[in-house]
Amino acid sequence: MFKECLHHSPDLKWAYAYDCDTFHLRLRTKRDDVEEAVAVTGDKYDWDSHSLDVQMEKIAADPLFDYWEAVIKPEFHRFSYGFRVRSGDETLWLVENGIFDEQPTPAGGYFEVPFIHAIDLFDAPQWAKDAIFYQIMPDRFANGDQSNDPEGIRPWGETPGGEDHFGGDLQGILDHLKHLTDLGINAVYMTPLFTAPSNHKYDTIDYKEIDPQFGNTELLKQLVKACHEANIRVVLDAVFNHTSEQFPPFQDVLKNGENSKYKDWFHLNGFPVEVKDGVANYATFGFFGNMPKLNTANPEVKQYLLDIAVYWIQEADIDGWRLDVANEIDHAFWRDFRTAVKQAKPDAFIIGEVWGNSLNWLNGDEFDSSMNYPVTDRVLGFFSSSDGYASDFADQINRLLMRYPQQTNEALFNLLSSHDIPRAATRLGGHTPRLKLAVVFMLTSMGIPCIYYGDEIGMDGGDDPDCRKCMEWDTERQDRELFDFYQLLIALRKTHPALRDGRFRFLHADNENGTLIFERLNSRQHFTIWINNTEETVSLAHPMQADDWRDALTNDEVSTCDGELQIELAPLDFRIIYRDI
Repeated sequence: MFKECLHHSPDLKWAYAYDCDTFHLRLRTKRDDVEEAVAVTGDKYDWDSHSLDVQMEKIAADPLFDYWEAVIKPEFHRFSYGFRVRSGDETLWLVENGIFDEQPTPAGGYFEVPFIHAIDLFDAPQWAKDAIFYQIMPDRFANGDQSNDPEGIRPWGETPGGEDHFGGDLQGILDHLKHLTDLGINAVYMTPLFTAPSNHKYDTIDYKEIDPQFGNTELLKQLVKACHEANIRVVLDAVFNHTSEQFPPFQDVLKNGENSKYKDWFHLNGFPVEVKDGVANYATFGFFGNMPKLNTANPEVKQYLLDIAVYWIQEADIDGWRLDVANEIDHAFWRDFRTAVKQAKPDAFIIGEVWGNSLNWLNGDEFDSSMNYPVTDRVLGFFSSSDGYASDFADQINRLLMRYPQQTNEALFNLLSSHDIPRAATRLGGHTPRLKLAVVFMLTSMGIPCIYYGDEIGMDGGDDPDCRKCMEWDTERQDRELFDFYQLLIALRKTHPALRDGRFRFLHADNENGTLIFERLNSRQHFTIWINNTEETVSLAHPMQADDWRDALTNDEVSTCDGELQIELAPLDFRIIYRDI
């Protein structure tokens, strides 16, 4: 066996408490190198009386490695452990002290879980794990009150420019809540609402005022109340990394320079504070001089922003925050942010905008979730054509899943489109059957799905600002069949817990075409999702011993033959098969 690939670490994604009674152990080996892996566990205080060998299951693979997992339910909420791996006649032992040809005497030198403490668990709110989110850009969703329109708004539906305003507002969202409830949405995330000069409002001037072009605080409270009555949670967007240059403390710095009492609120590199030849002598978001970066390590700045986070929970009863440019703010701030927000509302949901590996923010003391753009890219890449192999796609998804513990994967914010990337319909070439396959994967795989406004009716759009078009409300120009499809899949996910909390694993991923099968499995239900991402009719089969399978969408019985489920799929088609356990 290839010892150099044999890896385990007693922390984070490799060894973690799933809940108060359950611990997950993961082990990495070279791909196709190990035939059997066993977790050897016991109590360090009395190994002989309290020891147990637990067979590990291969849960994932990528091009280089296999990943194994064991589920442990320790009798005393503590245990020590090592691993035994076998290939043919060769057996190796891995413990904390190293790799051995013979079993080291337990429990000295073994890995150790001293005790599972409930307070240490990663614990995203259950409502969020059960949510179907819907993202709204208020300026582009619906204009419900023309009296608050800013000057020079463009006619609704015209091609947007970067600086254009279209008059969408909170009243427009209130007026169209039925669209959301009909779709099956139970959580809304709105891009920033606070006073700002831009249409997108990611350049805040006043964190305590709703921008007048959207409405006011009372209207937000009315919207939140109406959403709650419709069983819809509400998450707001906050920009704590930077502000507008019109933010009063920054204006004070521009006016008073070194004598400003706010000079330590920002990262300044000299006086006078200025932009010269296109370069600011202060830290900014990107290279935008009109967005000065806040110094969140400054105690006054920190308290100011924490007060804002709590204020809107108490004032408007919002249910959480999505945090812009979250990875550019210090971890100490986010730990204090979580404490303040959870004290104000224990089940508030905190989503960080991190475009890459988010594990450093998802250890239970900062965010509950992050925007899962890496999965977005792989899903849209695979379903955009029939050229890719399902095996490559499965390897890519598995590699991403192995970045995080299971409960973290369950809470990641999955999306096909957003205000920052081209819409899924455009990235998939306007091909509705391909879009449907991507929707099937998003709504049946692990993580929290979020639908960007208009995707459900077939809206397209390229790079920003084209992806920020006005919502299409003319039903004659909406793809109502696509809306019905979204509605059907959303209802399926909401009806069956296994599609939200079940284990995810690929059962078949062809290395010559685009056919794949994956499963979602919990203690009550077993789902298998069959996808044909090719332009040919295919027949797929997979061993399934039980014979009480049903089609989840039609409820028709699906028979097995010689211990196999055999499914014929038309080009770019899918089936969702399940059974109760």
